[in-house]
Amino acid sequence: MSFTPWRVESYFTSPTIMLAIMNSHPDTAIPGDSGRRRLSHKAAFALKASIVMSFLAASTVPSPLYAIWREQLGFSALTLTLVFSCYAFALLSALLVFGGISDFLGRRSVLLAAIALDAGAMLLFYNAESVGWLFAARVLQGVATGVATATLSAGLLDLHREHGALVNAVSPMLGMGVGAVGTGMLVTWAPSPTKLAFLLLIIVFVVQGAAAWFLPETVARRAGAWKSLKPSIALPAQARGTMWRILPYNTAAWALGGLFLSLGPTLLRSATHQQSPLLGSLMIAVLVFCGAVGVVLARTRQPRHASIVGAHALLAGLVVMLGGILSHSAIAMFAGTAISGVGFGAGFISSVRRLVPLAEGHERAALMSSFYVFSYLAFSVPAIIVGLVTGWAGLVPTTMGYAALLAMLTLIAIVAMKREARLTASQ
Repeated sequence: MSFTPWRVESYFTSPTIMLAIMNSHPDTAIPGDSGRRRLSHKAAFALKASIVMSFLAASTVPSPLYAIWREQLGFSALTLTLVFSCYAFALLSALLVFGGISDFLGRRSVLLAAIALDAGAMLLFYNAESVGWLFAARVLQGVATGVATATLSAGLLDLHREHGALVNAVSPMLGMGVGAVGTGMLVTWAPSPTKLAFLLLIIVFVVQGAAAWFLPETVARRAGAWKSLKPSIALPAQARGTMWRILPYNTAAWALGGLFLSLGPTLLRSATHQQSPLLGSLMIAVLVFCGAVGVVLARTRQPRHASIVGAHALLAGLVVMLGGILSHSAIAMFAGTAISGVGFGAGFISSVRRLVPLAEGHERAALMSSFYVFSYLAFSVPAIIVGLVTGWAGLVPTTMGYAALLAMLTLIAIVAMKREARLTASQ
């Protein structure tokens, strides 16, 4: 059975929004940063949140355009899988190598470099005349996104720990949804969508880069930058136990996200027999917007309890989604996506809330980088394997097998979390 993957590569990771944020008070004092006008804490927080949204929106923009590029450039489904994998592994490599660099060089300078790199990637997409251009653009975008992810996540936490964790979870989801739906609309109604989408993003990054020049620095420069470039997963000792405990649920959540984001639109087209790119974009939007709802619902709950409830939602959404596939019901497929999205969002914010208090200010970028390395491995590697297996086993059998494995992992995570909750309560 032929397979045309709709790859949405991104990492669900970092922030904006809410009037409450605009009324927040910073948790950290900003080191001396004289000689240049700087934005206020509130303005800096809002700007960083908007930049996160832009990076994540940019990461989803290519997905609705793959069908057009495939017609224009004439490449195979396997080539699309390779384009996805080069983005994902460039992002992971950047997290491993540059994830903690802003702890040494400062947040602002590293962020400016990441914005410049992503603007360059948009320029490559704009001028893409062969599949080689797409590979180059995706690699550059992966590096830029990896650098920006850890830097912005830590920078938001520098400015406000509680609101920073919330915005770190909500903004990427909102950005991904806006990017997917916006590009789907451009493909459906606008002229030259493969040019217009990236031209708009270039303008956005230029404006945000100019504004980012005036961001206050929240971390003092210190020695050790070169040593920090050694690829590693730098987990603070006090956070390691918690990281291993949240890993099963986090892996299941991100792997399920990879399933929906890689196979979801293709499965939807198979069930509805419609080829509209806007429908696939809407499925992505439902997943990430419901993820944002899950974040909001879980943010005031006890993290362990929210994780258990979220894991049940993940499992239920998976079952409903598979029922929709077997019955060829688009309504059930959208419902399953929505339920799973809530579970993903609840799990994400709960994991971050458990980890953040365990790191000192100068350890936050490295901690968040490590968290995203595990998350993106779970998100990307299974999706790549599914894309390859689908080519010879077929879409539905591959999806059913993958879903069964995810269901088992989710059940294991639920049992482990309930056991941890009982042990904690008995102490």
